[in-house]
Amino acid sequence: MPGLPLALLVMMQSAAADPSTLAGSWSVDLSVDPAEPYTQPMALVLAADGTASGSFYQSDILAGRWRNQNDRLCVIFRTTDGGGPYHTSACLEGDRVVGQTWAEHRDFIFLWTATRAVE
Repeated sequence: MPGLPLALLVMMQSAAADPSTLAGSWSVDLSVDPAEPYTQPMALVLAADGTASGSFYQSDILAGRWRNQNDRLCVIFRTTDGGGPYHTSACLEGDRVVGQTWAEHRDFIFLWTATRAVE
């Protein structure tokens, strides 16, 4: 929204979204074969200014952002394994998160889902 002051955009975003529904601990299902479950943790911290932090697959979240638009609450961020970046985007769908991660240096894209972690 060009021309609107940043403070107004933050207020509009904060009023429209309840980031607590996406923030917190998640168990990400990275299973390729349902017979062989494979999960990894994801922790999301969503700040009122639209930034996101936390961790995914035991790597710190870098350059994270979240937004609520068109009734979709989503997050996007970058992580790294030391060999290259992983670009991840994910959206809340009901009581789960549906996401995808792209690792250009490994030449793959991975589609995954996550459920609330049991604490």
